[in-house]
Amino acid sequence: MHEVFDLKLYLAERKREVEAALETSLPPPTGLQRSIIEAARYSLFAGGKRLRPILCLTAAEVVGGDSRPIMPAACALEMIHTYSLIHDDLPAMDNDDYRRGQLTNHKVYGEAIAILAGDALMTEAFELVARLQDAPGQSPDRILRAIRILVKAAGYRGMIGGQAIDLECENLETDIATVEYMHVHKTGALLSASLEMGALLGGGSPEDTARLRRYGHHFGLAFQITDDLLDIEGDAVEMGKKPGSDAARNKKTYPALLGMVRSKESAREHVEQALQELAAFGAAAEPLRALARYLLVRRA
Repeated sequence: MHEVFDLKLYLAERKREVEAALETSLPPPTGLQRSIIEAARYSLFAGGKRLRPILCLTAAEVVGGDSRPIMPAACALEMIHTYSLIHDDLPAMDNDDYRRGQLTNHKVYGEAIAILAGDALMTEAFELVARLQDAPGQSPDRILRAIRILVKAAGYRGMIGGQAIDLECENLETDIATVEYMHVHKTGALLSASLEMGALLGGGSPEDTARLRRYGHHFGLAFQITDDLLDIEGDAVEMGKKPGSDAARNKKTYPALLGMVRSKESAREHVEQALQELAAFGAAAEPLRALARYLLVRRA
């Protein structure tokens, strides 16, 4: 009898691994830098799914590699993601008061320290990837390729570029092609990079690495569409923030342009395409299959 994969247990165990590593990656707040370290840690340990590092570690195992030596890269992805959330919440951006059920960074530490906390996490992330030079089996060439993947995904060609488009579109008429382009970059780029980096650092072939990158592309779009849907249908307690913020800020979302029914169909289509990219892999890819399917029923 085929055993059902326990995604909840898998995610909980991997999250504990990641958080233990994050704890050692950022020092306790002491000395003259105490305030900035405290602010960075406040958001880094404010909860969250740790999805990007988990995708990175899982991808390494899917291609037959050992995920343990590449944990610094996984932590780097979480630091990049956290820095982006700190900056997204600022008054100049989305002006949010709560994130993951607690006050946003600038509400606790002020705008200036919040900006610097985000900057500190971003720069520390690249130090962590560079630290892979001490990991067994990693060549300088492979580490440099991983850094290039992360830079592209996090910078103006990826996450930052997508965020800029998001801000500019708030007061403009926008078509669905622009919204998809925005989300591919703002959300999808770092998710896809997490898988690509994991596969690369896990020693995956170019073909397998490309498959996981494409899985990440479709996973990222399905993730964003379901996120847009949750902003309408979600529960404030489960999400840790108040629904309806997208509409209040005139955000261009899939439901706003396509409606609820077509948006849900689009999410299902991307999940199916993501699953197709995993057809070449065996049981090691089951966590990724389960994650893709989970997007269609997620509540937070």
